[in-house]
Amino acid sequence: MKAVVLFDLGKYEIREVDKPACPPKGLLVEVLYVGLCGSDLRTLFSGHRNIKLPAILGHEVSGRVAELGPEYAGGYKTGDILAVAPDVYCGNCSFCKAGKFEFCENLRELAQHWPGGFAEYMAIPPEALALGVISPIPAGLSPAQATLAEPSSSCISAQEKLGIGFGDTVLIIGSGPIGCIHICLARAHGARTVIAADIKDDRLHMCKSFGADYTVNSSRESLEESVKKLTSGRGPDVVITANPVAQTQIQAVNLVARGGRIAFFGGLPQGRSQVTLDTNQIHYKGVTVIGTNGFAPRHFQTALELTAQGKILADKLVTHILPLGDFAKGVDLAREGKAIKVVYQAR
Repeated sequence: MKAVVLFDLGKYEIREVDKPACPPKGLLVEVLYVGLCGSDLRTLFSGHRNIKLPAILGHEVSGRVAELGPEYAGGYKTGDILAVAPDVYCGNCSFCKAGKFEFCENLRELAQHWPGGFAEYMAIPPEALALGVISPIPAGLSPAQATLAEPSSSCISAQEKLGIGFGDTVLIIGSGPIGCIHICLARAHGARTVIAADIKDDRLHMCKSFGADYTVNSSRESLEESVKKLTSGRGPDVVITANPVAQTQIQAVNLVARGGRIAFFGGLPQGRSQVTLDTNQIHYKGVTVIGTNGFAPRHFQTALELTAQGKILADKLVTHILPLGDFAKGVDLAREGKAIKVVYQAR
């Protein structure tokens, strides 16, 4: 079969590799579509502590069940169309037992501990079927759009913790695919006003179609002054930093309203994550600051349902569907900010 193989940092190519064997208690899935994630880009060019090269990445997958293992005893049958997220929880740690799966102490992932979906076929081990995040795709949702469920799940988890609701003014700093998903969800939660900030005009233009009331290009104008003006000096009730830039975390603390909530959603580059915050702002304004990056199975199911209902605007988020053979083209589009979301058709 054809697969994208990462064999060194920044070096990858389409190769003919052996089709994976179906695990005796698992499934073999024919990959239909697979999304390109920001974390894939980081791994391609900077590596990942859990990934040994050569490797097949790709963790936002939709696929058709092609084969059942001889000892498989589950409910799926050949031909079923599934959405596959990478997380495989241990089920034994205190967090898993408390239902807080996103904090699993022994988390493993498809496309890290097992080969991923940038390939024509992907083996689903029994561990992923028992304690992973896999679901049939709802009626009316295309397999290409279902690949958005994985990144949307983390956003849903974050907004659940933030408690966004009616009357809230929400500032989202970063209008890439994650920022645009956050805009959709803030709208779905009833936010009164959504402000999007970025440094690229083309991205800000695109994110307006997701429901942002106002946009701010922080490369040309002061984010602080613009947001204060838009909120009559009060500041936003919620700030989400959907980007990997330390300065935006500082801005979030300075800008948020009294009693407001902040989510540091985008992780910072390794070695550059030490940030000096004015903690008096947090203390005297009574601000809640959370960090979040994972999700539980319930968030994945919600993501599929919201996408099927049109509340997550998948048709606008997926701007490019390319054959897997054009993998490098999709990488370039994503790195240059010319695509919101690139999805590959595997076959």
